[in-house]
Amino acid sequence: MQDFEIANLIYLSALGAVLISWYFVQNKGGLSKLVRDGAAWVFIFVGTMAVIGLWGDIRQNIMPRQMVMTETGQVELPRASDGHYYVDLEINGNTVPFMVDTGATSVVLTQSDAARIGLDPDTLVFFTQAMTANGPVDTAPVTLDQVTLGKFQDSRIPAYVNGGDMDMSLLGMTYLNRFESIQITKSKMILER
Repeated sequence: MQDFEIANLIYLSALGAVLISWYFVQNKGGLSKLVRDGAAWVFIFVGTMAVIGLWGDIRQNIMPRQMVMTETGQVELPRASDGHYYVDLEINGNTVPFMVDTGATSVVLTQSDAARIGLDPDTLVFFTQAMTANGPVDTAPVTLDQVTLGKFQDSRIPAYVNGGDMDMSLLGMTYLNRFESIQITKSKMILER
């Protein structure tokens, strides 16, 4: 667990303990009413925790992430509620989610995504560096054998595996430059070949 998750768990546990204590103090009366009302509060608390825990999955389903292929050979990526554009690519037969980053020079994979496509992070050599907003980070150069986006297939795409922590892989300009046009409108990014 990350520190943020542990802090949230401690906070919610303390809040739950306070609510339960308050409830027992307020309901000194009948035990059956106390048990019935207590069970209702437990169900509400567990339901709230379930929604919080599943919010990432719910958000993925609500928030449009995948491209829409048009008849004219365009890829349309809807803008997500956070203002970014996301797309799933198939790399070496495995689906990898990316955040489109026109400010990134290269395609950069997280270590978990690298492992998903068959690259063993333990055998990678992190001898190059990239400058990020948080400073320099070690990277390992790799080549992606087969990359598919809808009907577009590309081979031998240069990329890097990030040696540090990263939330998700970045789709940078070494891949985006394969498109003739990149257009950003109010609600979508349009890639065209």
